[in-house]
Amino acid sequence: MTHIITADRRMRDLIQLAKTVAQSKATVLIQGESGTGKELMAGLVHENSNRASKPFVAINCAAIPENLLESELFGYERGAFTGAVTSKAGKFEFANGGTLLLDEISEMDIRLQAKLLRVIQEGEVDRIGGRRPIPVDVRIIATTNRNLGDCVREGSFREDLFYRLNVVNLTIPPLRERLGDVSLLSSHFLEAYGVRNGKSLTGFAPEALGMLEAHAWPGNVRELENVIERAVITARGSLIAPQDIAVERRQTDLGGAAAGEAKPEQGWMPGRTLDDIERSVILEALQYHSGNRTHTARALGISIRTLRNKLADYRKIGIHV
Repeated sequence: MTHIITADRRMRDLIQLAKTVAQSKATVLIQGESGTGKELMAGLVHENSNRASKPFVAINCAAIPENLLESELFGYERGAFTGAVTSKAGKFEFANGGTLLLDEISEMDIRLQAKLLRVIQEGEVDRIGGRRPIPVDVRIIATTNRNLGDCVREGSFREDLFYRLNVVNLTIPPLRERLGDVSLLSSHFLEAYGVRNGKSLTGFAPEALGMLEAHAWPGNVRELENVIERAVITARGSLIAPQDIAVERRQTDLGGAAAGEAKPEQGWMPGRTLDDIERSVILEALQYHSGNRTHTARALGISIRTLRNKLADYRKIGIHV
């Protein structure tokens, strides 16, 4: 049974909402940065639904080449294309009666989006090369680490499909916005990996815990889990020590610029214009969000189009972004 570990009020409210909507037939869209636990949340929805005893099938839309994703989703008939020596059911048929998780839905080709929309609307799939539609009863859960609204505005995602998927929206906050969960999750992973590696560890040295709580966790819970697993393996005493904590320290953590990079100037200084200050803020925000433009634009309160135009202007004056 899926158990999401958290002490954060927003996360608890989100989990309760997920359990509530699980009883419905509505499609669910789960949004959040990479590593926040979107698939875990999808599993929670399935397990609390009346489909819990039926299949839970997941497919990563970003990991499968475009020319193969259609056959993986919808299946094909013998002779439909070169190499199709037998008929094959797709993920929709495998998930019949249960739940289909479409992971990273934003990466799906727009042509396939039209076919997916028809399946949702009609409740039937057309195999490649098939002569008649096959009825399916599948609950759709889609996840994405991008803002689908932005994708619609950019023209890379169908607006009608977006509204079909976004009946219930569960947006998972990043770990940096629920830092109270860092120590809780760290203790959980410490126990789990201690057992797995046959090591008896009692906790964290105060300095080590301080390092964990001070880190921004751009990779979210997944990054934290990897850091704790390594710490358990390298630990020599009964406590996790600071030298066991391997986190990539950012420029802001170091208090200076990385080698070969100019340190961004802070605030107004004689000779600095408003454009200079704006540029510094944008570049710092972009660096903080590890180059993710969607998250940067959201944090700055501007559209992603505005951010792209700003970055294009910076490149014209020789700034590499």
